[in-house]
Amino acid sequence: MNNNLPQGNPDGLNKNFKPNYGLLFFLVALAALGFFYMRSASASFVSVAYTDFINLLNDESRKPVTVTIVNNEKIEWRDRGAQGTEVHQTIIPYNDPALLPLLEEKGIRVVGAEAQISWLRLVLEILPWLIGFCFVIMIIRSMQANAPGGRGFNFGKSRAKRYDGQGKKITFADVAGQNEAKTELQEVVSFLKDPDKFTKMGAKIPKGVLLVGMPGTGKTLMARAVAGEAGVDYFHMSGSDFVEMFVGVGASRVRDLFEQGRKHSPCIIFIDELDAVGRVRGAGYGGGHDEREQTLNQMLVEMDGFDSKEGIIILAATNRPDVLDPALLRPGRFDRQVVIAMPDINERKAILTIHSKKVKIAEDVDLSRVARATPGMSGADLANLVNESALLAARKDKKSVEMTDFEDARDKILMGVARTTLAISEKERKMTAVHEAGHALLHYFLPNSDPLHKVTIIPHGRALGMAISLPEEDSFSRTKGWIEDRISICYGGWLAEKLIYNETTTGTQQDLAQATEMARNMVCEWGMSDEIGPITFGQEDKPIFIGKEIARHKDYSEETSRHIDGAIKRVLDEARERAGNILTTHRQKLEKLSDTLFERETLIDNEVRRILDLPEREDKLAMTKA
Repeated sequence: MNNNLPQGNPDGLNKNFKPNYGLLFFLVALAALGFFYMRSASASFVSVAYTDFINLLNDESRKPVTVTIVNNEKIEWRDRGAQGTEVHQTIIPYNDPALLPLLEEKGIRVVGAEAQISWLRLVLEILPWLIGFCFVIMIIRSMQANAPGGRGFNFGKSRAKRYDGQGKKITFADVAGQNEAKTELQEVVSFLKDPDKFTKMGAKIPKGVLLVGMPGTGKTLMARAVAGEAGVDYFHMSGSDFVEMFVGVGASRVRDLFEQGRKHSPCIIFIDELDAVGRVRGAGYGGGHDEREQTLNQMLVEMDGFDSKEGIIILAATNRPDVLDPALLRPGRFDRQVVIAMPDINERKAILTIHSKKVKIAEDVDLSRVARATPGMSGADLANLVNESALLAARKDKKSVEMTDFEDARDKILMGVARTTLAISEKERKMTAVHEAGHALLHYFLPNSDPLHKVTIIPHGRALGMAISLPEEDSFSRTKGWIEDRISICYGGWLAEKLIYNETTTGTQQDLAQATEMARNMVCEWGMSDEIGPITFGQEDKPIFIGKEIARHKDYSEETSRHIDGAIKRVLDEARERAGNILTTHRQKLEKLSDTLFERETLIDNEVRRILDLPEREDKLAMTKA
């Protein structure tokens, strides 16, 4: 039995086979070339050597009556004694001044002529080049046609992917949470289903809806859900797909995209990462002739020319609405912004439930506890968490994903992959244990700090150790007390090393940078300095073309700058003094914690509490018990 036959085709024939007409044309042309060449060869001259021709002149019975000298390069004549009409040809190999006197002496009539190129010879000389050129073009076109999208030389054609409303649909039920965003987008769905309902009332549906949110919150999924709810075609294209190295290609693709939308209306056109093409004009290095700006100008024209009766809705997504051109955000274009926010605890549970349907979950898994233990994670992070848990369970040959797998997957996402094979000296591991113990201890004596989740001296990523804390509840803003305690915790490792070894290591670099940054933000941006007051200093320079802050504009005097530096230093000094007093007072507990951490390498919250003789608590963020 032949196992290589395509399934569902008992005859073994490939129904998708398409004849290669280009190859067929090439073979036919090659055969025609051979035919003409053989025909030309059959009618060719009989070649005679120059020496034989000179000797022939002495033979009275065979010497020619007339010879034709062509361009002083060759001699053509007919053999008097031979039968037929064959024409003989002799190439003159060198300039022989005795040739003409010899022919005159023998009484041979000499005729001069220019070489005549027949049409057949011309075709034979040009045809190989023509066939080669056509063959190369066919190869290039075939490669372009087989490439993703099959666009070939259609540089100006849109690369949008079209999803019709007949296949598997994604609806609002597949998008967990985001109830406010769904309510806003429900109007779009209602308009696409029944546009007369709005037009009869004289109402105009928003022509463009901008989805704004952090990466991974589900902006693209929400756009597809709108198309699925409405049951219409959906065109998806990234903002970076518009811009090419060829001038004018982006604008041409915009025109083609909107033309396709008109042909398939009602439909939804979704432009992902709009900031790639919609940044503020005049900020690029190309000025008004920048290719990106031409693309944006064409998009503005196309959107403004739409009529609500056409049944076309434009959705776009971005996580940088601050860099978009104001003309894009005015009424008549993207006149409605829908925020796709980070999920709260209830939405995280719903997201985990959706992604866990495809995974075998053990009975001990409590998704409510997993949702509480993952504050700050987006929908994409939660999907990755479920997938990592399944991978870990499969790696351990388990039949289902258990709670410990979710715990390990979360730690892997938070801290990175554990580098258990890294060779570290005992002295360095001991200093790392002291450093991390200094961080961990402060979590139990600072009133506004988040609870400690886990402390470890196993290297993760570029860090030799970590002390991870997680908030018990979702928080969307921070108080001054929490920030001050956080700065003190940053100094915990530096102070512990100084207290035990009377010296510090380079491992404190990231801690000091984080503490300094928070102190500067307290003084210059958040108005948390009693000395400076509720004033912001230093406007951020944001080059729109580059898309990130690379400098801070100094809009204050040198005197004010000295006050700011003094206020920042006082915040840092007070936080460091507060942390130093705690570590000095509880030095024995610091040493006991560092010794235990050195032996066991990893400790969770309740294990640290037992070591420090502190009352245990119910860890709402721990997925497994110690």
